[in-house]
Amino acid sequence: MHQSPSPHQPPDPPVTPYDQQPWFDGTAIPGGWPHPGHPGHPGHPGPWGRTSRLSRLWDNKALRATALIGLLSLSGLVILALVREQTGTKGFLVGLGLAVLPVPLIISVFRWLDRVDPKPWRNLIFAFAWGACAATLVALIANGFATEWLMTTIADSSSPGGRADADTWGATLIAPFVEESAKAAAVLLLFVFRRRDFNGIVDGVVVAGITATGFAFTENILYLGSAFVSDQEFGYSGIRSTTAATFFIRGVMSPFAHPLFTAMTGVGFGLAAAAARHQRVRRILLPIAALLAAMVLHGLWNGSSTLGGYGFIIVYAAFMVPVFGLLTWLTIWSRNKELRTVREQLTTYQAAGWLTPPEPIALSSMRARGIARDLARRSQGSAAARTVGEYIASATSLAFLRRRAHRGTAGPDFTTRERELLDRLWERRETAQPALAHAALSLPLPYPGPPQGPIPPPYWPTPPYGGYGYGYGYGTPAPGYGSPGPGYGSPGPGYGYGPQPPQAQRTPHPTYALPPSYGPQIHR
Repeated sequence: MHQSPSPHQPPDPPVTPYDQQPWFDGTAIPGGWPHPGHPGHPGHPGPWGRTSRLSRLWDNKALRATALIGLLSLSGLVILALVREQTGTKGFLVGLGLAVLPVPLIISVFRWLDRVDPKPWRNLIFAFAWGACAATLVALIANGFATEWLMTTIADSSSPGGRADADTWGATLIAPFVEESAKAAAVLLLFVFRRRDFNGIVDGVVVAGITATGFAFTENILYLGSAFVSDQEFGYSGIRSTTAATFFIRGVMSPFAHPLFTAMTGVGFGLAAAAARHQRVRRILLPIAALLAAMVLHGLWNGSSTLGGYGFIIVYAAFMVPVFGLLTWLTIWSRNKELRTVREQLTTYQAAGWLTPPEPIALSSMRARGIARDLARRSQGSAAARTVGEYIASATSLAFLRRRAHRGTAGPDFTTRERELLDRLWERRETAQPALAHAALSLPLPYPGPPQGPIPPPYWPTPPYGGYGYGYGYGTPAPGYGSPGPGYGSPGPGYGYGPQPPQAQRTPHPTYALPPSYGPQIHR
């Protein structure tokens, strides 16, 4: 017999789109998952056993963050004392003032390259702090010991040129090995512990470049401060001073020297991140080979200083400039490839009803992204623009997460992460989707047609921008901001935002039904 529920019994929770997906039952990792859970995942024994004290300490993120901040702070204080000891207070202040000048420019360049999927500021701050403090401290100590060892074992310390020979060998052979290894440690740490934010070549180049920027910043303080002390001792001043020459070489001609060297290591880690999980040899050898390339390039640059003025110019023009141009082209090409990935991967979610047809197109264009944010800002203010930006960031992360799942590198928290990102999209859809639909009309590329598989009826939200509608038709003009929007594809009904007939209305929750290839059938 059917019994009606008690009036005091709480109602059943509403059925969400996720409840229709069998992966979201939370009982176990889907069968056929390419690898076991990571440390910290339920059921994983952990590095020291799940119940041990060391394991509990390791899982404490706040404790790990505190230890890392303490390590970097201690390194910074030691570096400050060492540099001030060599340059004096006045030399330190002069070096600091000159060394900071190129930093905003370099950071801005790397942030521009990282516009598709911007990394969290905490990652970039860590990378810069590691390069400026920890890596520099390791380099100063190791290079000093190496120079002394060369003087006592290889160079003739009794001859006048013994010290010069030891410095030359140290700068050409020892310094590149020590410095590039110290800087690569930051890239490795982010690659391992912030794997979610490490998707390809662009991420590797950005993290490595900002780490090297911090390293060059501290190193420039030392060089410029020492040059100022030398000028004060010999009475040089003005444009002919050693300080001006040092700043011209390091701050004007080669501000990207250290970022260029370490970016080679970043390319290796980026390629490893893009490799499938079963390609273990490639994932190990590529970062090592890239690190060796960074050391060779660094040693060639340091060695050019011993060849005289013409030798330096030849190395600069014949090697450094072409390598810099090639790396720039590779990074921009990788960024465009990321945009194509966003479009391809989001098509699946659009077919399932989570996104509207114009969104994969708009989200794969930096121009359309900017137009959408500007449109929301002019119509509803800066809060709406931030909402659109958050929607874009979540959609981009969702696309990269799905790509990692196809490669078998998504991790056991894939479904949880996917659910979080879809929640964020759904909460912001009423503000972001109309703006993105209108922005898609500005793109010259024709719509390639609907994705394969069934397309659910569109969801028409209440227009948040007043009486204006946003149109995006598949052949018929649709109303936009006072002007007709072009249609794409074969003639048919327009997918527009604005007042719609009653029969076009539907519930705001799409059916979470993805193509059969989705889920445990991960491509390897």
